[in-house]
Amino acid sequence: MDEAAAERRVARLIARDFRNYAELDLAVGSKVVALVGENGAGKTNILEAISLFTPGRGLRRAEFSGMARGQGPGGFAVSLTLDGAADGHRLGTGCEPPGHDGRVSRLCRVDGAPAPSPVAFAEHLRVVWLTPDLDALFRGPAGDRRRFLDRLVLAVDASHGQRVSAMERALRSRNRLLEDRAADERWLDAVEREVAELGVAVALARRETVERLDRLIAQTRDDSAPFPWAGVRLEGDLDDLVAVWPAIEAEDRFRVALRQGRHRDRAAGRSLIGPQTTDLVVRHGPKDVPAATASTGEQKALLVGLVLAHARLVRAMSGLAPIILLDEVAAHLDPRRRGGLFEALEVLAGQVWMTGADEALFAELEGRADVVGICDGRVV
Repeated sequence: MDEAAAERRVARLIARDFRNYAELDLAVGSKVVALVGENGAGKTNILEAISLFTPGRGLRRAEFSGMARGQGPGGFAVSLTLDGAADGHRLGTGCEPPGHDGRVSRLCRVDGAPAPSPVAFAEHLRVVWLTPDLDALFRGPAGDRRRFLDRLVLAVDASHGQRVSAMERALRSRNRLLEDRAADERWLDAVEREVAELGVAVALARRETVERLDRLIAQTRDDSAPFPWAGVRLEGDLDDLVAVWPAIEAEDRFRVALRQGRHRDRAAGRSLIGPQTTDLVVRHGPKDVPAATASTGEQKALLVGLVLAHARLVRAMSGLAPIILLDEVAAHLDPRRRGGLFEALEVLAGQVWMTGADEALFAELEGRADVVGICDGRVV
């Protein structure tokens, strides 16, 4: 992919009836955009609007019906104009007001033409983000790390979300059949075959991304950098299978394990093996200790470094430098690391959008960034 395509940026963001914005028309020209305003002004809402141009529900994982402005008609629209391509593109998404049945349908457009799903946006744009919700990632439950892991994969493989959703539906079908003791075992065999195929596909996609990320980090690590490097790997029964066996053999072995585990899974009320039990194991590289045992500040720095490394991986694997969304990151870093972050962002390919309550946090970026004031859903 040519260099111009790899350096696409958001040049204009338009939103209507989105969150606390009745009308928003924001044009920017810099590689770094800093949104400044009091808590609740609507800074994160702008980041969320950009994050909707990926498969899924954006950085808050919210229902689309809940994104519409409370005093609005019930629907919303967001569009991005991209700069940096040979011929700029315009992407749009949103939803109409709920129908009589209460359902909300997501709408997607590329250059004015309807798109079947947000997967179509991946041809033009990739997005990665870091939010305060991730601060407890290393100490929290494995499910949080799996969601983070799948976001890592989704940024390089836009079809991954569909595979994960299909796998989760197949697992729910198996659980329902296990609850019905009169269920025909042939139905269970068929569902377990589907679970095995989808589960191995999900596990392989996760494994490829994590292994490539770990290699990239190892090749570029610097023990003296302000953000410590991380060691990453996957832990789980199915992950061990796909690490040793070819895909077809792994599917067969997984399917046998599911059949042999029916009695146990029926008693537990859920499937106890499979990609839904995978954990992302992260270590603090320079100290060689589990990330969960590092200090709160070290964990924050480790997470920032991991997201920046992932942004480099996204460009390497997709050919598109991603848009990087950093919500309230600078406020939680000491001055040395804050300066290190700004230096890293300037050399990192990809446009960066940051938020902060204090304009002084971005003083070092004077003349090198668009600093935009936000107040009560308005640009000031």
